[in-house]
Amino acid sequence: MLPFVEYLIDVLVTVVTAGAVFAVWIANRKRIAAETVGRAEEQARRIVKDAERDGENRRKEAILDAKEKAHDLLAEADQQARQDRQQAHALEQTLLRRETDVTTRQVSVERLEKDLHGREQTVAARERAAEQASAKYHQLVAAQQHELERVASLTSDEAKELLIKQIENDARHDSANLLKRLDTEAREMAASRAKQYITEAIQRSAAEHAIETTVSVVDLPSDDLKGRIIGREGRNIRALELATGVDLIVDDTPGAIILSGFDPYRREVAKKAIERLIADGRIHPARIEEVVQKVKDEIDDEVRKEGAAAAFELGLHDLDPEILRLMGRLRYRTSYGQNVLSHSSEVARLAGIMAKEVGLDAHVTVRAAFLHDIGKAIDREMQGTHLELGIDFLRKHGESDQVVMAMAAHHMDIDWPSLEAMLVQAADAISAARPGARRDILESYVKRLEKLEGIADSFKGVSKSFALQAGREIRIMVESAKISDEEAIWLSKDIARRIENELEYPGQIKVTVIRETRAVDYAK
Repeated sequence: MLPFVEYLIDVLVTVVTAGAVFAVWIANRKRIAAETVGRAEEQARRIVKDAERDGENRRKEAILDAKEKAHDLLAEADQQARQDRQQAHALEQTLLRRETDVTTRQVSVERLEKDLHGREQTVAARERAAEQASAKYHQLVAAQQHELERVASLTSDEAKELLIKQIENDARHDSANLLKRLDTEAREMAASRAKQYITEAIQRSAAEHAIETTVSVVDLPSDDLKGRIIGREGRNIRALELATGVDLIVDDTPGAIILSGFDPYRREVAKKAIERLIADGRIHPARIEEVVQKVKDEIDDEVRKEGAAAAFELGLHDLDPEILRLMGRLRYRTSYGQNVLSHSSEVARLAGIMAKEVGLDAHVTVRAAFLHDIGKAIDREMQGTHLELGIDFLRKHGESDQVVMAMAAHHMDIDWPSLEAMLVQAADAISAARPGARRDILESYVKRLEKLEGIADSFKGVSKSFALQAGREIRIMVESAKISDEEAIWLSKDIARRIENELEYPGQIKVTVIRETRAVDYAK
C-alpha cells in the first residue's frame, strides 16, 4: 500500500505544481495582454491626435489656396472687363465716324441726283433737237437726190453702181499699196529676226566640218614596202581588199599607196590596218585578217565613244548604247560632202537654240534633231530609206513617239505633228544650206537654175528673168505696158507659189519683180 500512496502523492504534487504553473502563466499572459492593449490604445490616441492636427493644417492650406485663386480670378475678371470696356468704346467711336461718313455720302448722293436730273432734261432736249435735225436732213437729202437725178439724167441705182465701181477701183489700189507696205514691213521684220536667230545659233554652234572624199592616202616609210603589201602573186593585196572592201591602188606615187572606196568607215579600217601591219612588219593573209578584225573592234569602240561624246555635249544623257553606237558611225558617213555626225550635232544645236527662243520643248527638239539622220548609219546594210530605217530603229530602242514623229517630219514626208518638228526641219535646212556646208552636183545645180528661170518666163508680161546668188534669188523684169504696179505685187506672189509647188530646194528663194517706165524722145 505504501508505494501506491507515495505514487499517488507524487501525482498530486505534480498536478498541483502544473496547475500552479498554468495559473502563473495565465496571469502573466493577462498582464502582457493588458499592457499590449494599453500601448495600442495610447498609440491609437496619438495617431488620432496627429491626424486631427494634419487635417487642420491641410484645411487651412486649402482655404489659403482657394482665397489666392479667387483673388486671381477677380483680377483677371477686372482686366477682361477693362478690355471689354475699351473695345466697346472703340466700336462706339467707329460707329460714330461711319455715321458721319454715311451722312456726308447721303448729301453727296442727293447732290448727284439733282445733277443727273438736270442732265437728263438736257439730253432729252438735245434728242428732240437731233430728231428734228435728222428729219430735216432726210428731207434735204431727198430733195438733193431728186435734183441730182434731174441734172445728171441718172437714176439713183445707176449712180450707185458707178460710185461702187469707183470705190472698188480705189479700194483695190489702196489695198495693193497697203499689201505692199505690210509685205515690206513683214519681210524686213522677218528677215531681221531670222538673221538674228540664225546668226546667234551659228555663233553658238561654231561646228567644224570636214569634207570627206572617196580617197584616202597611206604614207609609207619606203617604197620597198609596196612589194611586201602586194605580196607574192598579189595575194596580200587581194587579202586586204577582201577583208576591208576597199580598192588598193599601188602606183608610181612615191612613198604612198591610195585607198579608194565610197564608204569612209571601210577606208578608215583599211588605213589603220595597213599602218599597223607596216609597223608590225609581218604581212601575210592570216595576219591581215587578224589585224583587220582587231581594227574593226577598236573602231567600233571609238565610234560608240564618239556618239556618247556628241550626245553629252548636247545634254542627252539617257540614250540607248545602240543608238550611241550608230550615231558614232555617222562620223564615217558623208552627205553631199558634209560629215553627217557633225551635221546632226549642228542641227541639234540650232534647233535647241530656236526652241528656247520661241518657248518650245528644247529637250524634245534637240533629241529629235540629233537623231534625225540615224538611219544613214545602216541604210547601206539594210533595205529601205534612211528615214524608214531610223524610225523603226528608234521605236525598237524605246524613244518616245513625240521624238520619233518630230524626226520623221524633217523631210516633210508627213504633216507637221508638232511645232518642235517644224524647228527640226528648219534647223536641218539651215545646216545643209549654209555656205560651205555641202557640195552640189553641177549638173543638178544647173538644171535647177534653168527650171527656176523657166517658171518665171512662163508668166504673161515677163520680158526677162535672171537666177542669182546660186539660185537663192530670181530677178524678173516685166513689161510696163502690160503689168501695172499693183499687178506686179500679185505676180511676185504667184511666181513664188508656183516655185514652192514645183521645185525642191533648201532654204528660201527671193522673188523680185521689177517694173520700170521709160520715156524716150529725140531732139531734131
